[in-house]
Amino acid sequence: MNAMPSTFLPPLRLPLALALLGLLAACDIPGLGPDPRIAQREEEAKAIGGACRYALRGIEDCYANNPKSSKAAIFAGWKDMDGYMRENKIEGIPADSAAPQGAQAQPAAEPGSAPKS
Repeated sequence: MNAMPSTFLPPLRLPLALALLGLLAACDIPGLGPDPRIAQREEEAKAIGGACRYALRGIEDCYANNPKSSKAAIFAGWKDMDGYMRENKIEGIPADSAAPQGAQAQPAAEPGSAPKS
């Protein structure tokens, strides 16, 4: 009986392995892709940066007010909004005057006094 030469198996392994990798490359395996929560946090930090720029807040104040957000993403949002505002000649609104007209802050009640009705 003629036995197959042992050299037949190794050349067959490479195409088989490549075919298997090709099939797995098309699969969407859960947990192996980017986490959508990370992208959401980045976008929220960019929105915070843009809002800070529109409110005429300094970038340092924006960092201090949002310590859990990514500083790089805050800066990216701040920078994008700055370019947009300059390009379209938009003036920012200071954070103190951002409240609607007629809405005034109520003075804090003094300790020990009865609430006004």
